[in-house]
Formats: sequence, C-alpha cells, structure tokens
Amino acid sequence: MLWLFLGSLFLLLFLGVPVALSMLLSASLMLIQMDMFDTQLITENFVMGTNNFPLMAIPFFMLTGEIMKHGGISERIINFAMSMVGHIKGGLGYVAIISGLIFAGLSGSAVADTAALGAILIPMMVAKKYDTARSTGLICAAGIISVVIPPSIPMIIYGITAGASITKLFMGGTVPGLLMVAGLWIIWKFLYRKEESNLAPKQSGKQRWFAFKQAFWPLLLPVIIIVGLRGGIFTPTEAGVVAAIYAAIVSILYRTLSFSKIQEVFINTIKTTSMVMFVAAAAMISAFAITVAQIPNELVGFIKGMTDSPTVLMLVIMVFLLLVGCVMDLIPAVLIFVPVLLPLLRAYNIDIAYFGIMMVINLSIGLITPPVGTVLYVGSGIAKLGISKISRGIVPFLLVYFAILLLMVFFPNIVIMPMNWLS
Repeated sequence: MLWLFLGSLFLLLFLGVPVALSMLLSASLMLIQMDMFDTQLITENFVMGTNNFPLMAIPFFMLTGEIMKHGGISERIINFAMSMVGHIKGGLGYVAIISGLIFAGLSGSAVADTAALGAILIPMMVAKKYDTARSTGLICAAGIISVVIPPSIPMIIYGITAGASITKLFMGGTVPGLLMVAGLWIIWKFLYRKEESNLAPKQSGKQRWFAFKQAFWPLLLPVIIIVGLRGGIFTPTEAGVVAAIYAAIVSILYRTLSFSKIQEVFINTIKTTSMVMFVAAAAMISAFAITVAQIPNELVGFIKGMTDSPTVLMLVIMVFLLLVGCVMDLIPAVLIFVPVLLPLLRAYNIDIAYFGIMMVINLSIGLITPPVGTVLYVGSGIAKLGISKISRGIVPFLLVYFAILLLMVFFPNIVIMPMNWLS
C-alpha cells in the first residue's frame, strides 16, 4: 500500500499534476485497492481538512507578509541593517542576514521574505561587484529562516497535523533559527574576509539613530508576537490577527499603503491561502487512507526490527526527508509524511514538538535545493541567473545548514531545553 501511494503520488507530480490533486488521486487509488472507495467519505474528510480553527492563523500571517511587502516596511528594515553593518567587509551580505532574521519574525513565509529581500538587495550587490550567484544563494538561504523563527506557517501546519502545541513549536524554533543566522554569518565572514573594495562609508551615530527610528515600529512586531505567546496573552491564531492589524496600522501611519495596493494585498493573500487550504484538505484524505491501510503500524514494526536507537532513527528519517525535500514542497511533505511517521516517534519516545522543528528545518533546506526548490526559483527570477549557477553559489550555505541539522540530531537538548523553558 505504501509503495502504491508513494509511487502513484510521485508519478503524478512528475507528470505535472497539481499537488492537491495528486494527493487526492493517490489516496483514491489506495481506497479502491482496499475496496473502500466512497465519494461521501472523501467529501467528509476533505471538509474536515480545513475545518480547523488554528488554520485561521495562516491567512493572517500571509496577509502580514503582503502588507509588509507593499507597505514600505521592507525598505526601512534593510536601511536599518545597512546603517549598522553596511560598512564592514562583505557588508551587504550581513545586511541580508540581519534583514532575513527580522523579516522572519514578521511573515513566516520563505517565498515572501526572499522576494522582499532579493528585490532590494540583489541589484545592490550586483552593482557593488559581489558574486551574483553567491549573493543570491545567501539571500535564498536567509529567506528560509522565516519558516523556523516564529511565526512560522509550516510550524502551524505541523502542529495541527501532529497534534503538537503550536506555541511550543514557535518557541522551539527560536534557537535553531538563531543558529542558522550564526552559521550564515560565519561562512559569509570566511568567504569575504579579504574583501577591501566597494565598502560603504560608516554611518554616524546620528544616522544610525535615524534609521532605527524609521524602522522602530516594524522591529517591534516580532517582540509583540513572542511576548504575547510566551505570556499567554494570545493564541497563535490570535497572534496572526494581531500581526496583520499591527502591520496595517504601521503601513497606514507611514502613508505607504494606497487603496490600489490594498486590493493587491488581499488578492495575493486570498490566492496563496486558497492553495494552502486546498492542499490541507486533500492531505486529510491521504491521512485517512494511510491510517486505514495500517501503513504506520507496519512501518513501526519494520523499523523496530532494524534499530532500537532513537538517534539512529532520527538520522534515517532526516536523510529520507532531505531526499523528499528535493522533489516536494515543504507544506505537502509535512501533510503527507507526519501521519506516517507519528507512530514511529511515539514508539521511540521522541518529543513530537522537537521532531516537528527538525522536520521543518530539514524540509526548508529543500526549498533551496534543485530541482523543486521554490525559494531558489524566486532568487533565480530576481537575479536573472540560471538555477545551475545559483545552485553552485548556495553550496557553502547548504553545508552549514546540514552541519546544524546533524548537530541537533546528536544533541537534541539544543532544541528541547530552550523550547521547554520558553514555552
């Protein structure tokens, strides 16, 4: 049954069938094979896939990202980062890393953050004679931090699918996200340690203070979200509402959000949300078919015959997910494989929140690896550079991310201890 499901799913994806329809058709094949196919059963599960209150957080965080992009917030954040580190060797790279970290606390969408960063910074880096492929690779690598640092849309999807605390997942993503930032910083410093040309002039204290004041209100949003969640002031869903309203108020105060832009903001949000919800609904049918076919139980029995070590199991799963991430987008992969892997995690007493963070980080790496790296294609479109060239430019940052992932497999307390303390 597992081979029937995965074989038909990947075949349909290879043929260009949309992800949600591929999942529906693969699940239907399994149900037909088990003589359980029923259109009413499929319809009920399809409706149940979206009838979930925490999913309401997704459109609001997506709306926040769209407002940030169209409301002039991105430029203020990048100007602030530029005033702080623009003058040092490889300065624009550090600007990208800092801006990526700040953007991550605003939208939770890797594609939106990469587009916002790349549209401003890639032309600047090209003009300053930075290597285009490497610069684009850095911006793509910084863009995926947004799915790890709270608020993270994939973390919401995982929490709903696995029954894990979304607040715990949000708080647990903080330290790994900061480790990713530190890794990018170190590797960029090594790559540009001898850079002497095209350095921007150092900003005075007065200029830095002005840039900080210009970016103050956007910078406050991640703090509001984290403090609100940590203090139990609002739920993750309510945090999405707070973020969207706050971003809208800030953009209106800056007088950068015109009526025509508001229309575009809502249309883009509706389009993106509808795609995510369609996939979530289709995944519920896949989860039902997988459960009825008893695939998770068979997998537990098979794996237990191979190893009793949770660390070895995590290594095997991480390698498998890295391969999956190369050919499948993040959210569909979470929705498809969490129901399969959940019984394994319980059998080996692996913390499901810890695993969720590891899974999201792992699959986020797939967003910057060919052939299906969504974020990589965004960077390619902005830089007007082929995927093969950008793929070579991103290799050093991928190696850093692999090292961080391996570190957290062997030392899970790097994630679990701060996660439990923060939440």
